[in-house]
Amino acid sequence: MAEAVNTDSVPARLTSIQENLVLLDDYLDPTELQTEVERLEDEMQQPGFWDDQEKAARISSEHSRAQKKLTDFQGLKDEADDLVDMAEMAEVDEEMALELIEQLASVEHRLGALEEARLFSGEYDAGDALVTVHAGAGGTDSQDWAEILLRMYLRWAERRGFSVEMKEASEGDEAGLKSATFLLGGENAYGLIAAERGVHRLVRISPFDSSARRHTSFAQVDVAPIVDETVDVEIDESDLRIDTYRASGAGGQHVNKTDSAVRITHEPTGVVVQCQNERSQTQNKAQAMQMLKSKLIELEERKRSDAVNAERGEVKDVAWGSQIRSYVLHPYTMVKDHRTEFEVGDTQRVLDGDIDGFIREYLNRTA
Repeated sequence: MAEAVNTDSVPARLTSIQENLVLLDDYLDPTELQTEVERLEDEMQQPGFWDDQEKAARISSEHSRAQKKLTDFQGLKDEADDLVDMAEMAEVDEEMALELIEQLASVEHRLGALEEARLFSGEYDAGDALVTVHAGAGGTDSQDWAEILLRMYLRWAERRGFSVEMKEASEGDEAGLKSATFLLGGENAYGLIAAERGVHRLVRISPFDSSARRHTSFAQVDVAPIVDETVDVEIDESDLRIDTYRASGAGGQHVNKTDSAVRITHEPTGVVVQCQNERSQTQNKAQAMQMLKSKLIELEERKRSDAVNAERGEVKDVAWGSQIRSYVLHPYTMVKDHRTEFEVGDTQRVLDGDIDGFIREYLNRTA
């Protein structure tokens, strides 16, 4: 005989869903959102709309995002109402009880995704992001750790349906990567991945140590917003040091064989960007300049944030010892975020890209 489905938690879960929908209704303002959708649709139907393709693409994207929010919210409201009716029938129907539990989980998951919108208030949160992973102190172990982190983010991006475009990858001396930079594209990409900015610490038995000793490795994650051409950033050409070099890294026949890769150093700030994914030096330089613009904007944003924190007495050490998260593989397994105390015992699941819990906990704490 099949075990009875436990529905004891159903009333509390239904109440939680309804309460969160009320909060979302207040935040999203469906009436105002519908007005915005209609305004954008009207603009898209104007003669000559596609004459300026960049502007048209931006408006079309805004329309798609607004329409999706409206559709998702209304769909969740309808399903939440259906769940109340299902709960009554589930009291006497075992099959209905099983379906109810599955539907509850589905609604809660999608509600959580929609609630993320309430966590973003920054100017650039809704846009794309430029992400760089740097190996820190620790030699080959840290370079290997940088590559593991990069893989984690690429898998996370795939789970979320984000696009990824590699800009550069510099191979380590023996294994792993010295650094890697990629463009992350998708709704709220910057707002989400910015939660990962900081130092990440790995503790494990080193695969590169013949004595199988435990090593601690570090990697730094930098995140900058991608801004459009209308955002003005003053850059003095005399402040730039531009170097060219031969592209390297994974790619086989697709790696450039000429000195087309470009590295730009902004000497007043020490910010360094590099690009090697394009075929020509001119294209790589243009891409690198756009990356520099994003990083300089991020630097100014961070300075403003640090100034506000200093006023509040919240001075934070940015030394290597001030890691935001530790990934311990030996002598026990645990991934712990030191900003929120959120932790997960299944390290492999995290390294395979399941980091939404860490991101959401951080965003909830800082919203």
